[in-house]
Amino acid sequence: MNIAVFCGANTGTDPAILQAARTMGRTIAERGMGVVYGGGHVGLMGAVADAALEAGGKVIGVIPGFIVEKELAHQALTELIIVRDMHERKMRMHELSQAVVALPGGFGTMDEVFELLTWRQLGLHAKPIGVLNVNDFYTPLLEQVARMERDGFLHGPTRILAARDVEGLLDIVVANR
Repeated sequence: MNIAVFCGANTGTDPAILQAARTMGRTIAERGMGVVYGGGHVGLMGAVADAALEAGGKVIGVIPGFIVEKELAHQALTELIIVRDMHERKMRMHELSQAVVALPGGFGTMDEVFELLTWRQLGLHAKPIGVLNVNDFYTPLLEQVARMERDGFLHGPTRILAARDVEGLLDIVVANR
């Protein structure tokens, strides 16, 4: 089983989030699963990949060529797939994974999570999608999703799985696949 991990290309300002990224990579590897992620060596992305590799795990990076040109690609991965653009990156990550988790991040992370949620709502896949709610990072988003559902804007399988710790999130994501 491969887990797609969406997360920031920066580390952010909360040290607990960086630690959670490292724990995510290590724990996925220790559970015998593979990491599929954005292919960078920086930020939370790099922390997830490095921790998984240090734990002996398989890590597949999917990165657009223009990011490789900026010398941001991780050079020590199990496999590095270079794609044309951000859309193709999401498609390949989706194809290579059986579940999705998101750590904190910025617009790119939100874009990736929401596109896969939209695809699931449209019936294009049935993969579980979870968020790691470190220090309530995702609480406002989860409240907004609940509001959208209450107000009749969401239909079908719109549930976002959430947990405050890596073990808990991986448990519920695996149980829902």
